[in-house]
Amino acid sequence: MIRIKSPEEIEKIRAACRIVRDTLGFVGSKIKAGMTTKEVDALVYKYITSCGAYPSSLGYEGFPASACISVNDVVVHGIPSDDVILVDGDIVSVDVTAEKDGYNGDAARTFTIGNVSEEKKRLVKVTEECFFKALEGLRAGTPLYDIGYAVQTHAEANGYGVVRALTGHGIGRDMHEDPSVPNFGKKGTGIRLKAGMTICIEPMINLGTWKVWQDAADGWTVRTMDGLPSAHYENTVLVTRDGAEILTL
Repeated sequence: MIRIKSPEEIEKIRAACRIVRDTLGFVGSKIKAGMTTKEVDALVYKYITSCGAYPSSLGYEGFPASACISVNDVVVHGIPSDDVILVDGDIVSVDVTAEKDGYNGDAARTFTIGNVSEEKKRLVKVTEECFFKALEGLRAGTPLYDIGYAVQTHAEANGYGVVRALTGHGIGRDMHEDPSVPNFGKKGTGIRLKAGMTICIEPMINLGTWKVWQDAADGWTVRTMDGLPSAHYENTVLVTRDGAEILTL
């Protein structure tokens, strides 16, 4: 069921989104080669809890950490570990969700570590561009799959693969609500967006194939099928009558 948010609910989501935004800014100022992904996760936990909020990922369906931290060929849902040490040339997605006063905000950024190849830099840049392409013309009445069409068109024009197995989502009281928000699709199709909807648009773009696989060893980690890098960029977005407001920027 798609939940249209009241003005009061939107303000609570907005507050949670500010915490997510600032958490990612804090992490971005600290993350560097030599850190473990577990240390990065500790930064996320420290910042979110210092704001009187809770990291929604911690304990979600058994997930053992405060953030999903995904390095290089890990698309999403990387479990922070003392054994994964960031090195010069890595790209790393940090996906953060915070709950404040019963409502959630969600965003992800892909950070570059040290001297990153031009190939990886371009992947990260185009992935972010895909998000903003999806926002062009978005407002109440826009067909849902126009979002995916915009992401897919821009990514594939640059020679990249668009992940199909994972999508964006609605957000509010729950971290994941209806509707699913794919990064591919046919323009002009899908439900019509309504003012008051809060959704997470999150391009997951691969340097090579769009195909992915889930690591059975931990039941969470999703990797590219060909072992090439992937980038991830996400924001929580409020649909309005006249446009869209990014709540996590």
